[in-house]
Amino acid sequence: MNDSVTGRARTGWAAKGGEYEYRVLRLPPSTSGNDARRMLTEQAEYGRWELARTRLFAGGERKVWLRRKTIRVRSTLDYALIDDGRG
Repeated sequence: MNDSVTGRARTGWAAKGGEYEYRVLRLPPSTSGNDARRMLTEQAEYGRWELARTRLFAGGERKVWLRRKTIRVRSTLDYALIDDGRG
């Protein structure tokens, strides 16, 4: 898939009120790789989060950014057509 097609798809989604919600997790150096993977897999499966970015620091601490799509729903009612009973 080329970038121009992807860019248009993202722009259309964003134009319809789509945004990302982010969650930042800090994993201490004592957390094993398997435990970190298991925790992130659970977040992805049950919380609908996706991995956006990871950083591994010199001391062994990991910082993980998760994101998921949030869609703001717009009202489909046309308020000009609603009769409020005043005449």
